[in-house]
Amino acid sequence: METTRRDFLALTAAAGMLAAAPHDDLAAMTLKQASQAIRSRKVSPVELTEACLERIAAYNPKINAWITVMREQAMEQARALEKEQVAGRFRGPLHGIPIGLKDNIDCAGVRTTAGSRTLAGNVASEDAEVTRRLKAAGAVIVGKCNMHIFAAGATSAVSYFGPVRNPWNLELIAGGSSGGSAAAVAMDNCYAALGTDTGGSIRTPSAMCGVTGFKPTYGRVSIRGIVPLTWSLDHCGPIARTVEDTAAVLQVLAGYDPLDVQSIDYPVPDYSQGIGAPVAQFRLGIPPQFYDGLEEPVARAMDEAMTLLKKMTRGAREVELPSILDTGAGSEGAVFRQMLGGEFVVGEEASTPPPGAGAGGPPAGRAVDYIRQWRNLRLVRRIVGEEVFKKQNVDFLITPTIRELPWPIEEELDRLANAHPRNPKPGNTRSLDDYGLPTITVPCGISSSGLPIGLQISGPPLGEVNVLALAYAYQSATDWHTRKPPLKPDAKVPVLSKTAASQTGESVTR
Repeated sequence: METTRRDFLALTAAAGMLAAAPHDDLAAMTLKQASQAIRSRKVSPVELTEACLERIAAYNPKINAWITVMREQAMEQARALEKEQVAGRFRGPLHGIPIGLKDNIDCAGVRTTAGSRTLAGNVASEDAEVTRRLKAAGAVIVGKCNMHIFAAGATSAVSYFGPVRNPWNLELIAGGSSGGSAAAVAMDNCYAALGTDTGGSIRTPSAMCGVTGFKPTYGRVSIRGIVPLTWSLDHCGPIARTVEDTAAVLQVLAGYDPLDVQSIDYPVPDYSQGIGAPVAQFRLGIPPQFYDGLEEPVARAMDEAMTLLKKMTRGAREVELPSILDTGAGSEGAVFRQMLGGEFVVGEEASTPPPGAGAGGPPAGRAVDYIRQWRNLRLVRRIVGEEVFKKQNVDFLITPTIRELPWPIEEELDRLANAHPRNPKPGNTRSLDDYGLPTITVPCGISSSGLPIGLQISGPPLGEVNVLALAYAYQSATDWHTRKPPLKPDAKVPVLSKTAASQTGESVTR
């Protein structure tokens, strides 16, 4: 017999359901809190989904975090999951939890644009593997998040659908390329969102938007059904409000996919169980080159974070990282550029246009160069665990996520319009994609100008559990992750100049 909405309310009331909370309060819960409320029948999947959709309607005109809002599909999913809840069937911690997808991740029957005009009408015929896993776990997919076009940039200012705006300051970039995913989580539009990371695209926007973002070991999460940037470097992972929440989502995403040639066939541990492990025995590694030229607010926040982390663990020591130079790659950025050159050619054959083609983008290069860099990449990934963690006797690398604070969208787009290089500070994320290491960013401070700052923790290959454990211990001892953007529904959105506006979308990259 079909359960009605009235039946549900009567059942939950009889079970001692709490008085209904305002929708903003429901949306502000962490994923874990929402999951517990679902399990205890204090709230329904429909109520959580309605709360998130209301937040999207109120704030997306400000932050532009969403390309496609899947209202009808989301509500249909939520109603079906509510019936399971009433019947006492729970699929797990993600049952009834609204989650967003970066818009380079396929969801059957919904367009996947990768932030581009070229793919604006591209409707996916089937789910990406990560989408399939989320749905099977009971997650409610509420929409597709805005992003830097083809995931080929660190700002999310360049999108056919307009720039993503930082919820802490609408004049500033949100970071990229998963800027929409991070901004959506920061503004309580969803409890978690998926991002992709080829040179820092989960961690950079997570740090700039004040949320937690996790890039797992290369191959730990399937990338099948995701518009590729560079297959040999592409990662997929969760963005959420807390370490606990990222662990819950990673638990669902991780695992072998026999149809993804990059996928690792290795047992998946219980991440949520492992994050509470003691951390006093851990030894921290500090690669000094990651601390060069830090902006003053970042340096101050890192000093405070390191003081705390040293007290929590066995201390820290400087370490050296294996240079890609040592493998004959020619320069630190050569692997990345050559992979772009070679693998974008393949992507173009698969109707995935290469970003930057004809506009200063990466050259295709010779096949022999690609093969050499492909070998060098695998060599450095093979030796990094031994050379960094075992020989130098450390368990983690501790670094700032990014060395500077977010800068104005107008400045970024004007720079592109006038072809004037901005010369941003060296990145702290890209090499960790080259190494394929599990890496998390967590909030570790707020600048005097009111902008969040990120702390980055990296571990050896397949060391996700320990990375999560240290990050969880840090969050348990601080409150930076509880800070919320001050954005209000009546905030005015800055108007871009005509010159800057002309640089959004494919006018930059094609």
